[in-house]
Amino acid sequence: MANILVVDDEHGIRDLLWEILNDEGHSVELAENAAQARAARLRERPDLVLLDIWMPDTDGVTLLKEWASTGALTMPVIMMSGHATIETAVEATKIGALAFLEKPVTLQKLLKAVEQGLMRNSGAPVRAMPVSQGPVAVAGGAFVATEVPVASQVLNALQSFDLDRPLRDARDTFERAYFEYQLGKESGSMTRVAEKTGLERTHLYRKLKQLGVDVTRTKRGA
Repeated sequence: MANILVVDDEHGIRDLLWEILNDEGHSVELAENAAQARAARLRERPDLVLLDIWMPDTDGVTLLKEWASTGALTMPVIMMSGHATIETAVEATKIGALAFLEKPVTLQKLLKAVEQGLMRNSGAPVRAMPVSQGPVAVAGGAFVATEVPVASQVLNALQSFDLDRPLRDARDTFERAYFEYQLGKESGSMTRVAEKTGLERTHLYRKLKQLGVDVTRTKRGA
């Protein structure tokens, strides 16, 4: 697990990146401007920073220059922007940025860039340590012991399905049980549940919130 700092002035982007990276097993600190980013960098000593270029107080490239000139650029920095030019991306790379991600950031590109950044920071790939007892599931690139999913509880809910209720209520009940089963089966990994159900990850998050499914309860064998 790594400590990752996300710096972006858009609340929705911060929340989405927090959920994705937290689901991968990382500790995530959020900052909405350069001032908060400076404080978080000193306080948390992040292993990796995801830094937006366009921010209201100080833009990301200026903050990157500041860190580089003061010897504070001791961690990999991945720049993000939906409006930056090629020249801006090249400039950031020359200053010391590891990579540049164009918004909207796809899940695959985000996770790949984060993985490469953390490998660069450690100097070598992180090797997983298998456990010797109990069921095993892969989560966030490491092996973790998990408890048996609560499939029996979900199946019991489906068996007592009330066919006399309105269609919309019945459908929501079924979908809630379905997603709780998938989350339990996949040890709470949103990445694998998205792949299993064929839903885009952002759509899956919205769906679970709409159904009132408690994602945190099923994460990491909880």
